Amino acid sequence: MDVLWQGGDTDVKRGLPHDQLSPAWQILMLGDGSPTRHLQLLTRERTEVDVIDMSAVGVDSDRAPDIIQAVPGPRLRRQVWLRTASGQRLAYATSWWEASHVDEYLQNKSLPIWASLTRIRAELYRDIRGIYYGHSQPLETAFGERGPFWGRHYLFWHNGKPLTLIYEVFSPYLTRYLGPMRSETGRWS
Repeated sequence: MDVLWQGGDTDVKRGLPHDQLSPAWQILMLGDGSPTRHLQLLTRERTEVDVIDMSAVGVDSDRAPDIIQAVPGPRLRRQVWLRTASGQRLAYATSWWEASHVDEYLQNKSLPIWASLTRIRAELYRDIRGIYYGHSQPLETAFGERGPFWGRHYLFWHNGKPLTLIYEVFSPYLTRYLGPMRSETGRWS
């Protein structure tokens, strides 16, 4: 997927032109609320996590966005599918954590990050740092939906320090709830 935008949070607060990303999708992509909670509200189903992988990556950049350097190493990478209780995959997410602190924040690693952090009442700031748009054959296969796909990456800050870097890609299946992703030549697609 191609990087559509990358920078600090002040740029992204203005949003994207509606012919690039519809208002409803901007709320999901650029809002500072929990995507897991948003998915639950949209689908009226519990959002569940399928953990694909949890691996120590040390201080390697692990093909993550450059801002990974803000998360102290050694790091642990967690990859998950977010899906409805009935099994519909809605998002793919990868997060990178300081390995020595991950157990403090993800006490139950099979829960969504939002649920884990809510349980311990962690106050966070979501710092959106990049927006992605594009096609991916592996994601088409995994989601059972044709692209294009929208994604983003952001830092979670806690107590003035970077807690985790999260990269998320959303399924076009969500158009059933949010409407079209963007306008092409004056028409929503």
